[in-house]
Parts: sequence; structure tokens; C-alpha cells
Amino acid sequence: MTGQHADNRRWDVETDLLVIGAGAAGMTAALVGALEGLDTILCEKSDMVGGTTATSAGTIWIPGSRQSEAAGAPDSIEAAKTYLAALLDEDVDDSRVAAYLATGPAVLDYLQQKASVAFTPPPVHPDYHARPGAAIGGRALGVLPFDGRKLGPDFARVRPPRREFMVLGGMMVGKTDIPSLLHPLRSLENFAKAACLLARQALDRIHHPRGTRLIMGNALVARLLSSLKKHAVEIRYQTQLTELIEDEGKIAGGRFTTNDSDISIRARRGVVLATGGIGWSSELRSRLFPNDTQRYSLSPDSNTGDGILAGERAHGALAQDIRSPALWMPSSVMQQPDGHLSVFPHIMLDRAKPGLIAVNSGGVRFVNEANSYHDFVEGMIRSHRTTSSIPSFLICDRSFIRDYGLGLVHPGTRDLSAFIKSGYLFQGDTIAKLANEIDVKADALAGTIERHNRFAKSGVDEDFGRGASELNCFNGDPANKPNPCLRRIGPGPYFAVAVWPSDLASSAGLRTDANGRVLTSERQPIPGLYAAGTDAASIFRGTYPGPGTMIGPAMVFAWRAAMDIAGKLNELGLT
Repeated sequence: MTGQHADNRRWDVETDLLVIGAGAAGMTAALVGALEGLDTILCEKSDMVGGTTATSAGTIWIPGSRQSEAAGAPDSIEAAKTYLAALLDEDVDDSRVAAYLATGPAVLDYLQQKASVAFTPPPVHPDYHARPGAAIGGRALGVLPFDGRKLGPDFARVRPPRREFMVLGGMMVGKTDIPSLLHPLRSLENFAKAACLLARQALDRIHHPRGTRLIMGNALVARLLSSLKKHAVEIRYQTQLTELIEDEGKIAGGRFTTNDSDISIRARRGVVLATGGIGWSSELRSRLFPNDTQRYSLSPDSNTGDGILAGERAHGALAQDIRSPALWMPSSVMQQPDGHLSVFPHIMLDRAKPGLIAVNSGGVRFVNEANSYHDFVEGMIRSHRTTSSIPSFLICDRSFIRDYGLGLVHPGTRDLSAFIKSGYLFQGDTIAKLANEIDVKADALAGTIERHNRFAKSGVDEDFGRGASELNCFNGDPANKPNPCLRRIGPGPYFAVAVWPSDLASSAGLRTDANGRVLTSERQPIPGLYAAGTDAASIFRGTYPGPGTMIGPAMVFAWRAAMDIAGKLNELGLT
């Protein structure tokens, strides 16, 4: 093995377990290591914990859990394996998939019993594909809310959500909060909930820079941080990995750059890489991503591929035999007056709603707009091979913006002038004028809208089957009949917003085994070196089975890595 050698160097710091990166994977590995009696150090490049997890929905995909059964939404591991087999074909026999399915429920129980990390399933949260074994609910679990005030000064260490998803000076808003806030006078229940949310936010802003009612990914990160604090795990902020250090054929530690100096940290038992995957690494993006998909990422700017690149230098193999190097999200982009570049991920608040279509530069539809964000962008990439589809355009009329909003334009927004002036929103009184604004053929766009309107009347999308799946119906508007995802577009004025591929997380990463050990190109484990989260190649091979299928494996394999380093997997019967 080549690379930096320990030789007779003086170690600045020594520990049992060294974890690099403080997202969900790294925080879980550090927490489990400490709970199992290992002296543990967690190094984080930035000055905040959370990584991409902090700005995510915080959902975890774990089939067959006790929590789902208790909530009245039982699920089975066998059904999940049937579902994955339909997506992965022979790759479902990967030993990591079996380890994940077998271990997931135990990890949920472990974290709930020994830490303050707890999940519960929403009543309905469908898998992303209508395949045998797919679940409508019970398989995707959401983290319980957390009161950020419990962290004291360390609340400032939790990476905030994307500012585009906060309102009123930093209040987090979940999907279930939206009806109450938009229509507080519609019912007593709506009024009471809206009043409570607004009162809490007003009190928070007296003492805090943002709201302390934490939900989704922020709640998960805060719960992990609270548990790390409770167990006195040392977190070293602004400590960036520059090189892994080898000693006698084993990864023995790492060299880091801090604000003050370079330091060497020895890991007596093992090193876990969890630095957030490819992220903004120009080298990895140009090497692995398709043309025209490298421009935008939803990763924090501190994610620059450090773990993957260091693992490669230590002879770890990069798994590239996967279907997609990243999990994608269609995002619209707007330069704000203060200079901030808003990259808004179109998750589900507009794309699936009735009265919107997506078209490419030919003015035609190319995908089921209500499918998952990853599948939407996969459709963009396929279409782009023959007709320019990057960017693509979401098309709607004024009534759609009134009812559902469009990207950064919130529902009910009356004055659209700022969005139009900035170039974010395109407007045309007629279809022909809108087509001219977005540079597509007017007759093609008119024909596409006319055809869509016929589908809206019949309730059947003959081209892409929009509104026919559980996922489509879940994200559509159940009050819209006969199809929750189809409604007539027009009369004008008409509007459009451009959407680009952005990577939500990477699927390509270091090749690992079922215990998270990094493998060489000969499939041999590198002693002392582990990878979890998106530093490791996805067990789902670049597919996206359902909500939480990034954070789920991140936490499960972080748990397995820490348990392996602690020598506990054998006694648990999970080897």
C-alpha cells in the first residue's frame, strides 16, 4: 500500500476510533463507538455538524421495524427484499443488501434505547416505484421533532436548513404545517396550530437567530448531537482531512489541517470515512457525472470529496459499475438581491400537483412529472441525449401559482414582478408568447398543452401514466377529480420556470463490504479503514427505492462499522 507512512512520527493525538465527517453517518459511528466503550474523536471540516442530512427531510428507510408495527403500519423484510429484487435484479444478492435488511431494525431499537434518536412512521409515505413488494407506509420513518433549546450554545453548531425552506426569520415548516399556515381561518384546528407555530417562532427570535422547533433532518442532527454531548464524545471542528496514514500495512490514523496547524491523529482500532461523498469535488464530478449535470449540487460547500479521494490514495477502489453516480433533484435557480444564489429543490410541492407539465427545448413532455425527483431528472438526462432538456421548463397558469405556488414563488403570491424581473419566472399572456420567452417552438408547446388538457378531462395520462401510482396520488391534490395530478392548463397568462439537474447525494463511492470496510480493486479489505454514508458506494446501485434510502444505509453501516471496530458484531449474531 502506498501513501503517507507513519514511520517514527510523533502522533499529536491518539484515540481508539477516529471518525471523519459529522453528518448522519459520522455522528452515528462516533456515538455507537462511544456507547461501546471506545475512546472516540469525531473530526468535522466545517464549524457545524449535520452535512447534507441537516438540510434533508431526515427520513430513514428501514423495512420490518418494531416502530412501524407499533404504529399500526407493519412491514416485512421479505416484502422489502421482493421490492428490491424488482429494482436491482441480481444485485439484490449483494451481501451488503442482506446485512442492511437484517440490521436495520436492530439499529433503530439500539439508538432509541441507548440514545435520544427516535423515529416513527407517518401513516402514508410510499416507496418510489410501483413494483412487487412496494410499501405505501411503514417502511419510511420520520425522526421525532426536537427542541433546539436543549442544546444550549451548541444549537449554533446545527447546520440550518436551506433558507428557501424557512419562513418568518428562520422557522422550519413541515408538509403538515403548510395547510394551517396558508389557511388559518379555514378551521379552528388550523387556527390553533398556526397560532402556536407563530407564537413559538416569535419567542424564539428574542433569544435565537432562528427557530428552535426542529423537524426533519435538523431534528435528526440535533438528536445525534445531543447524544454525543451526553456521552462526552470529542468533536473537533474545522479539522480537515488531508491524508490517511499507513503503518505496517494498516491505516493507523490521519493528518489534518486546522485553523492553527497540521496535526496527526492516531486511531488504534479504526478510521471511518464519512465526509459526504462527491459533493463539490470538481475532480470527481468531471470524472463521474454525465455532461451538463455538474453545475449545481445541494451538498454543503464544505463537501469536496475529501474522504473518497483520500480512500483512493490509500488504494481503496471506487465503485463505478452502478446505474447512476448520483441521486438527482430538479432545482430552479434565482440570484437574490443580497447576492445569495437560491438553488430550490422541487421535491414534491409543485411537480405532482394538477395543472403543471414539464417540457424540453422541443416543447414536449418527457417524463411523468409526479414521479420521484430522482426519476424526473433521470428522464431529463435520457431526453437530453436526443433533444436539449437541460434545463427543462415547468409550465403552468396563474391559477396554479395561486393554489400551489411554483418553486420559490409561494402559494397565493399576488405580485410576481420581482421573480419575472430577476429572470426566475417567465410569463406570456398566450402560449405563443411564453414559448418565445423560453425559446421553444410555439406550435409544439401549444400541442403539448392541448394534449395534456385532454388527459386532464378524461383523468388518464396516456403518455406517462401520471396519477396512476400511490406515490403520484400521495403528492398530488386529492380534492382534484378525476385525477389528483391532472388539471387543465389555461386560460393565460402562462408561466414557466427553468429546472436543472442538481445532485442531492452521490451513489458512486468507495467499494465496501457488509461491515463497511473499504475494499481494494481486488476486493480485499484495507485493514483499519471503513467508509459510511456517501463516502461508500450505494447498496442500491444508483437506484432510488424510496424516501430515506440514503440516510437509512448511512446510519446502518455506520453502526455496523463501529460495532465491527469494537469487536461486537460476532456476539450480536449480525456478521
